[in-house]
Amino acid sequence: MKKDLRVIISGGGTGGHIFPAISIANAIKEARPQAQILFVGALGKMEMEKVPAAGYEIKGIPARGLKRPLYSPSNISVAIDYLKCKTLAKKIIREFKPNLVVGVGGYASAAIVGSAAKMGVPVLLQEQNSFAGLVNRKNAKDAAKICVAYDGMERFFPKERILNTGNPIRKDIDKATPEQKAQGYEYYKLSPRKKTVFVVGGSLGCRTLNECMKKAVAEGKLFGGENDYQVIWQHGKIYKEEIDAFMKGKETEGVYYSDFIQRMDLAYAVADVVVSRAGAGTISELCVAEKCTVFVPSPMVAEDHQTHNAMALVNKGAAMIVKDAAATEELLPCLEALLKDEAKIKELEKNIGTLAKKDAAATIAQECLKLAEK
Repeated sequence: MKKDLRVIISGGGTGGHIFPAISIANAIKEARPQAQILFVGALGKMEMEKVPAAGYEIKGIPARGLKRPLYSPSNISVAIDYLKCKTLAKKIIREFKPNLVVGVGGYASAAIVGSAAKMGVPVLLQEQNSFAGLVNRKNAKDAAKICVAYDGMERFFPKERILNTGNPIRKDIDKATPEQKAQGYEYYKLSPRKKTVFVVGGSLGCRTLNECMKKAVAEGKLFGGENDYQVIWQHGKIYKEEIDAFMKGKETEGVYYSDFIQRMDLAYAVADVVVSRAGAGTISELCVAEKCTVFVPSPMVAEDHQTHNAMALVNKGAAMIVKDAAATEELLPCLEALLKDEAKIKELEKNIGTLAKKDAAATIAQECLKLAEK
């Protein structure tokens, strides 16, 4: 067994890559407290802030994603930056001397994973989505193990290297206890006698969901006041000024709105129905929390990942879906009907719970140790 365990974790660009990466790092440190972990991410992206905040060192490289269509002239400069990234990646690997490189997807991991494999360093990939990302598909040939969260991933990766571990999630997410529910109602100043909807569009926000919520508040038929239902609405930091202006004079009991939800565990705890985008990490949390969910997948992500993610659950009777383009007309009627159908809520809770993998981070960490300590 190698005593001086050194691991590079690379990937990022979005929270969907960063937070699983941090969860894996935390699990490795729990198993091997003396392990040295270095992150490599894209300069200017959120990992450069989030990773140090979690207590880990990170080095930035000038990685950028390809523009669509792929023949776009702007991809020439992306390719030039990728060559710079490869040079930096080799330098980082030579200096840090890792026993293992973990790639979690996203363009920031492309150069590091490819360089590690050529330099004889074992590679483990973690793929969050049901439709594998371009970088992980390309790097699969160099990986000794590929940890996935969905069935059927052999259409992207060599079957013999796949392990279905699920996606790592935050430790505080679990099926709510009665005590957590009581705490949640108090924290969000909501009534335990009313059904609660949690609308979450990610930390940056989601214009489609915000427009739906503005419509609900303006009509005054579903949430707030004497209505039967209440809502926790995360509108995202880039919409804060707009939503604050819209809500001025419309403040009412039963409508809690904020640009960012600090206590996600308590929001999940009180939610009877969740309305959400369909990022892989969020889906994994919803499975563990056993939440009845209506997905409104983002149409703007590469290769329509979110629709593939959502449909993996919808096809198993574990969630509902409303297309982004139809949401302003269909989401509120869908919610109203669902909130009145207790049996449907219970059915969706039960089915989504069967897909939960609570110990994903620990399982992935053990696979990391096996490869690093061979």
